[in-house]
Amino acid sequence: MSDIRKVPQRSLRLDLKDGVLHGELAVPEDAEGLVVFAHGSGSSRFSPRNQQVARFFNDLGLGTLLLDLLTEDEQDIDEATREFRFDIPLLARRLVTVVDWLHGDERLQELVVGLFGASTGAAAALICAAQRHELVAAVVSRGGRTDLAGDALEHVRAPSLLIVGGEDGVVLALNRESLMRLAGIKRLEVVPGATHLFEEPGKLLKVAELAGEWFLRYLRRI
Repeated sequence: MSDIRKVPQRSLRLDLKDGVLHGELAVPEDAEGLVVFAHGSGSSRFSPRNQQVARFFNDLGLGTLLLDLLTEDEQDIDEATREFRFDIPLLARRLVTVVDWLHGDERLQELVVGLFGASTGAAAALICAAQRHELVAAVVSRGGRTDLAGDALEHVRAPSLLIVGGEDGVVLALNRESLMRLAGIKRLEVVPGATHLFEEPGKLLKVAELAGEWFLRYLRRI
């Protein structure tokens, strides 16, 4: 386990042309890297599981941005219709906007950005990495629908780690196909005994450990 740190946190509000996004930012004093979370279907910045992983990263000295890629109105609609969670172009476009904003913020632009995507958020993360290869230094997918990134997979230059539960058969098969299409540094990690959400005892911690190691390796200033 990592050392427990007191990390200052603050809420963020990003005003976009098509709505307002909200996030929770935490950056340790000596952080070199910042991990942006792209949540999966039906999740949010308030998810205890997302917050648990974010705290683990903070304890490693990594900054985190727990971000909702949907506006509050869109989230309300999505809870009833599920129409936005699979709108990959929308999610990817929002994530690109956030990465661009981070690069332009004088307080945060020195941080090396990584993307941590889950489920459909992983597809958005990979598309963003393909479009902003000069700004995104690493990607980690947790139980990701990486197949939904489509042809963008072949244009991802950032080192990419795909983490899938051993009992998540369909997603595991899709990730194996995605791995073959990724051109850069890449790795598939299968967590034995884990299902899609890694809800089994100790499995989410294993995800955090694998992802944390990846980000520590690649989110460093040159």
